Amino acid sequence: MTAKKAHLLGFVQHGVNSHATGMWRHPKDKVGWNFARPEYWQHMARTMERGLFDAMFIADELAPYNTHADSSDLTVKFAVQFPTHEPSTIAPIITGATKHLGVGVTLSTAFEHPYSMARRLSSLDHLSGGRIAWNIVSSYSKSEWDAYGAEMSDRGHRYERLEEYMDLCYKLWTSWEPDAIIADKESGIYADPEKVHEVIHDGPFFKSRGRHFVAPSPQGQPVLWQAGSSERGRDFAAKHAEAIFAVLPTVARMREYSADLNSRLVERFGRPKGSVKLIFGVQTVVAETREEAQAKYDRIKACIPPEGALAWMSGHFGLDFSKYDLNEHIQDIEVPGIQGLFESILYARDGEPVTIGEAAIIYAQGMGMPVLVGTPQDIADKLEVFMDDGGADGFMLIATYTPGCFEEFVDLVVPELQRRGRYRTEYSGATLRENLLAN
Repeated sequence: MTAKKAHLLGFVQHGVNSHATGMWRHPKDKVGWNFARPEYWQHMARTMERGLFDAMFIADELAPYNTHADSSDLTVKFAVQFPTHEPSTIAPIITGATKHLGVGVTLSTAFEHPYSMARRLSSLDHLSGGRIAWNIVSSYSKSEWDAYGAEMSDRGHRYERLEEYMDLCYKLWTSWEPDAIIADKESGIYADPEKVHEVIHDGPFFKSRGRHFVAPSPQGQPVLWQAGSSERGRDFAAKHAEAIFAVLPTVARMREYSADLNSRLVERFGRPKGSVKLIFGVQTVVAETREEAQAKYDRIKACIPPEGALAWMSGHFGLDFSKYDLNEHIQDIEVPGIQGLFESILYARDGEPVTIGEAAIIYAQGMGMPVLVGTPQDIADKLEVFMDDGGADGFMLIATYTPGCFEEFVDLVVPELQRRGRYRTEYSGATLRENLLAN
């Protein structure tokens, strides 16, 4: 049996700091670069394409976290994913600088109508030549609902609305027949109205009457990405997603998640086992020697502000940790925020108790992802275990200091994976879907 080859994506945010809190303080972070300028993103994109990554995956948050002490003061003070710019605006810059690299954009369904969402994503897919993915989210954060002046709905209601949202998007993306465009200059007829179907939708959450304003894009619709971890979230992912992003701290948790998702695919939604790519989050710190790598990792951890860590954890989980004793152990409960990431903290020490204070620092390092510190050989060894024993199809590499963390991975780890036959040596397809879904 041929060994599985890894898929790789770079996990970033369009902001001064991504998912390792305090990295803007690091002496190697963005030296000579400005995250708000195109040149930075062009360089990051070319680095990832040089490493044959499938895509740059851009996370998002619509407003500064304000759950901790009912205030966003600490979020602002410690640059906890603050400031953050809109993610889709940089997609054309990234794809314009590359030929193969895809872009995954996180776009919330909470405050935008499906009609405009479908139009925007089709437009981006055209501009990129078919290299766009949509990370579908419905806004878990209190701060986002506050910023938009809306009352936050419960998880069940959000998923009911999300199902109808996707239904309308699908109707729009499939409403043009393949031969709808005639473009006959002699007659003056550009398109056949009989083959550009008007979509009429009248549901409990959305109403729409109109034709999709964009001709079919190279992929037809963006690659659909999901990160659902709750019961409803896993079902939604198993029904709709082509790739799933999960944060799982141990091989045992990876194995359980992989088995569960594949079971849902087959038994609940009639999709083939393995038809959805499982991409697991990891943080890597690589150097030529283990001693150098450990020193690098210690320097990264030294940048974490404890108060900022608590503010971020409060925002993600929807619990105000300013009201808790930091020596109290994290309890297994259902949280208003991101359930899967909360569970990554619960199991961060393989079932051993974790205090709230400890959890905040672990979470601020990289959202509870496995942290791989060592030589290229050490990193490759672990990634192989995650694929072979944990069921991973690939990895979302969380940013630490940029662009250096990706440059180091591409220069050191990618060649090691290639030597082992566990990573591609060239792109096989023209679109993101073709590359991402390749075995």
